[in-house]
Formats: sequence, structure tokens, C-alpha cells
Amino acid sequence: GAPGDVNSNVLVARSTGDAQLDKAVWQWLSWDKNQKTKEQIESLLQDGKHGELRDRLCCRLTFGTAGLRSAMGAGFCYINDLTVIQSTQGIYKYLERNFSDFKQRGFVVGYDTRGQVTSNCSSKKLAKLTAAVLLAKDVLVYFFSTYVPTPFVPYAVQQLGAVAGVMITASHNRKEDNGYKVYWENGAQITSPHDKEIIKCIEECVEPWNGSWNENLVDTSPLRQDPLKKICDSYMEDLTKICYHRELNVQSSLKFVHTSFHGVGHDYVQLAFQAFGFQPPIPVPEQKDPDPDFSTVKCPNPEEGESVLELSLRLAEKEGARVVVATDPDADRLAVAEQQENGCWKVFTGNELAALFGWWMFSRWKENCSQDADVRNVYMLATTVSSKILRAIALKEGFHFEETLPGFKWIGSRVKNLLDNGKEVLFAFEESIGFMCGTSVLDKDGVSAAVVIAEMATYLQGQSLTLAQKLVDIYETYGYHISKTSYFLCYDPPTIKRIFERLRNFEGPQSYPKCCGMYNILHVRDVTTGYDSSQLNKKSVLPVSRSSQMITFSFQNGCVATLRTSGTEPKIKYYAEMCALPGLSDRSVLEEELQKLIEALIENFLEPDKNGLTWRSA
Repeated sequence: GAPGDVNSNVLVARSTGDAQLDKAVWQWLSWDKNQKTKEQIESLLQDGKHGELRDRLCCRLTFGTAGLRSAMGAGFCYINDLTVIQSTQGIYKYLERNFSDFKQRGFVVGYDTRGQVTSNCSSKKLAKLTAAVLLAKDVLVYFFSTYVPTPFVPYAVQQLGAVAGVMITASHNRKEDNGYKVYWENGAQITSPHDKEIIKCIEECVEPWNGSWNENLVDTSPLRQDPLKKICDSYMEDLTKICYHRELNVQSSLKFVHTSFHGVGHDYVQLAFQAFGFQPPIPVPEQKDPDPDFSTVKCPNPEEGESVLELSLRLAEKEGARVVVATDPDADRLAVAEQQENGCWKVFTGNELAALFGWWMFSRWKENCSQDADVRNVYMLATTVSSKILRAIALKEGFHFEETLPGFKWIGSRVKNLLDNGKEVLFAFEESIGFMCGTSVLDKDGVSAAVVIAEMATYLQGQSLTLAQKLVDIYETYGYHISKTSYFLCYDPPTIKRIFERLRNFEGPQSYPKCCGMYNILHVRDVTTGYDSSQLNKKSVLPVSRSSQMITFSFQNGCVATLRTSGTEPKIKYYAEMCALPGLSDRSVLEEELQKLIEALIENFLEPDKNGLTWRSA
């Protein structure tokens, strides 16, 4: 609108009776150049919806486990043109302080296929604005000419020697969301203190600079380069470092079905299979092309299991394919299903897949390592809420296993550190189906994981084994690890805080529970406050993360259970695992014990009825 409109709105805004809100409204209306999001704020103002205006304008985005993530739409705590410009200006400021050669080394920008018509907002447009802010400041920008898998951004940052990179994606979140994921020069997602410092920088320059809105700069600026071909070729070439049985793959008669969940994965998974010598996997036609509405699935998260894999399983049955691989919309995570002897499908959990990957990556290393290779130089990693199966394999085989806080950003940074110290890292994972095979990419990668699973299935078929049979074999060798992960939805932050505060003051002030129902608790670790009863000094070894809630209970019966808040969604998640020693395992007894313990955990610690929590997919 013309300047006159803004002034008339400011007069209305003054009448909200709240100076902070008036200022925020005035800022939004004078800064936002996206007609649709500007109109969203204008109409809230006209309708006197001060509560919603406050929700939208009086708080800022913060870095969670996967960068900035929120719904698309108008407001300073939503993802939109203006907040992406502000974030990029803050990053520019921070990088300029930290790197004298920032402008020459450049910055990588990638994006997925999300979008929202009502806010005139798409990942590609947000990526163009990200690039514009930097190009206007004479920074070399590597802007991908089309959508790419998230792992391509950290990979490109390392390959091109850039100082940092951003991927515009909300991964597997609901279609309303989008996000802004930041990678540092080491190719890992940023961790503290960078995230806190960047937020400070963003707050120092919230007003858009001249040139920040010029999204056409990516088409006109000589400082923009398209890294697509170079990065894609180089990535596929590097992928062959973890290909061990090319000759088997070439001859294989196994058929695979791949679904890309309406996201970016199709072309890249096809190329990855080709790099390993396979016939291309059969794509699910309805889900092969990008669709920001994810119209064939109730939610675009392959973790949800059989319900969202319906189309791919039916296609696989029709085509006689025994294994289905599903990449999530930004192709950084992988779900796998295998048809069993009885015709039913087994959808593997992230923890089960990790057992298979861990066995595979170690046995391939052992078979291919040089005579003087030292197994004590070898590492695998997992986040602390993931299965301890790698710990069991490591103990028996003699390599190292380490844990990190939840979120792949912690794994990426630690792996980089190990590599810099001459260690060899074979595999890392998080239970939410995020896998890192090899170290070409220091983040989870569904494209490489998909083709590694295909090679594993092919190799096992040669031994007349299925993936499911091999999994049982791994558990018999290293001890059964039975785990269950699920969640409750809770849209009320005070309720979440109350649940966790109750656990911290359970039997009186500052005293954690000693038992849960009939189950005795040996140790409690509270990463939010930094307490750990199992340590001599009572301090947690994992770094404190005050911004999120997370408490872990170790039970007398060998079960470990964690309650935490999600870093990306309004969920309280629970994770529980029974670990048995090799040979001491009647699976059904373990499963029953775990189930009863989880029921006690929910009833005593989460109290869903009293707290109004919504059960998963109820």
C-alpha cells in the first residue's frame, strides 16, 4: 500500500493499548513487502484481534534441534519473507565478524519443495531472498538452481570451502511449516554458542537493508554460482567409497520400490542406485513429484509407519519387490519396509535399522581394512535417546562408541572433531530414522542410507537371508535391544513445564522419583539442569541444554527411559529400551516387561488424562 495506508494503520495500532504491540505492528507494516503476509497483519488489526497479533509479533524465532522452524505465515515468530531476510542479515553480520575471507569463500543456499499459496511463500522464494541479502553485500553465493536433498548443503559447504550454508526446509513436518537450517564451515549444523550469537546479531539488524528484498539478484548477479552439477557429480562419486559389492549389485535380481514422499528425493535416489551399479528402483508414481500439499499422506513423515507407506507397499506387492525404501520430503531420513515370508510387511524402526547399519558398516570395514588397521581407532556414534545396540557391538568388537545430545547437529560436530584427530568414523544415527553412513556428509542422509540398505539386502539375499532374519541374528550375537519410542501432543507449554518440574520435585523439593509404579529407579540424569546421580560429582557428562526438557531414568531391571520435549514440534516424546546380554534373551519376556514399564511411566510421570495430553494418532 501507499505510505498513507501505513499511517492510517498506525493510528489504529495506537489503540491496541499496548506500546510494545503498537511498535511491532508498525514495524511489520512498514517493513514487510509481501502483500499477502502484510494483509494478514492488517486484517488482524482491523478485526481487533490483539491476542493473535501479540502471538504473531511479540516473540522471535529461536534455534531448536534443527535450526529455525515454524509455520509459514505473517509474524516475527513465523517463517516468511521478512523473518528469513532478518535471519540472513544476522548471519551476514556474524560471519563478517568471524571470517576475513567470508566474501571470497562464499555461502551455500539450498531449498526443498515446500510452499504456501496463502502467504505467497515457498522454499525457493525464501532461498532467493536469503541469497539476495548476501549478494547485495557482495558475497559469493552458491545457489542451487533446483531443489536438492538437505545433505547436499553441508556436503557443498565442505566441497566448495564455503564459510557456511543454509537449507530452506522443514523436513518431515506438517505441510504448514517451513524452516531455516544453518551449517557451519565444518559441514555440521551450528551448535551453541554460534546459535546464540547469531540470534543476537539478528536482533541488532531487524530492519531490512536496501537490496535485501531483491530476489532477482540470483538471476542477475555475477557473484551467484550454480553448484548443482559439480556437487551432484562429486556426491555420487564419493558415494562409491561405501559401495563394497558392485559386482553383486549389477547382477542382482532383487527389486526395490522407492517413495520420495512428494519431496526432493526421486532424481537423487535414482542416481545413487545407478552409482552402485543397481537397476533404478521403481518409483511410486503418485509420490514421485514434488507436491507442497503432500496430498496422498496424512502427514509427510515416513516414521509414522505402515499407514503412510500404503501406496508404496501396494506397488511393491504388484511389482514383486521385497524391499521398500522411503525418503522423507527433504531426503535426509530413511524408512525401510520388507515383505516377510507370510506376506506381511515389517516396517523397521530407526533403532532396528541402526543395528543392521552398525553390523554392516563394521563388517565391511573389517573385511576391507589394511593389515595394520587398529580397531581402537574406529568410532560409531548415536544420540542419547537412541538404542544402545551400537554400544553392545562396540564392546564385543573392540571399537569405540560415543553418545551425544539429541539432534544430529551434535553428532556432526563431534564426528568432525574425531576426524580432525585422525579417528575413523564408520556410522552414526538417531532413532528418528536419521543415518550417516561414512563421513562424506556430516549430517543424516537418506539418499546414501537408501542405497546402502539396497546393497545390504542384495548381499544378504546371496546368503539366503532377509534383513529381518539378519536383525535377529545381530540380536542373538550382541544381546537383544528392544525399544519403543512414541509421543503425546501437547499444545500448552505451561503444562509441559509443569510435568517436568513435578519430576524434579517428586518426593519433596529437588528430589527425583525413586521408583515408577513397581519399578525401582537406579539413576536419574537431567540434561536440562545438568544433574546426573550416576556421576561422582552429580554432574551430567552431556552438556546442559536449558532450552529444552529432558530427563533420563535408569531402572534396576536394565531398562533406560527418557522423557523429552521435541525440538521441532509440540510433542512430549518418550523413549524406552530393554538391553539384554547375549544369550540371556527370551524376546517375548523382554517385550512384555518393556510394555509394562512404559505403561507405568505414562501413568505415573506423564499423567495424560490429568494433563490433557493427546495420544499419538488417536
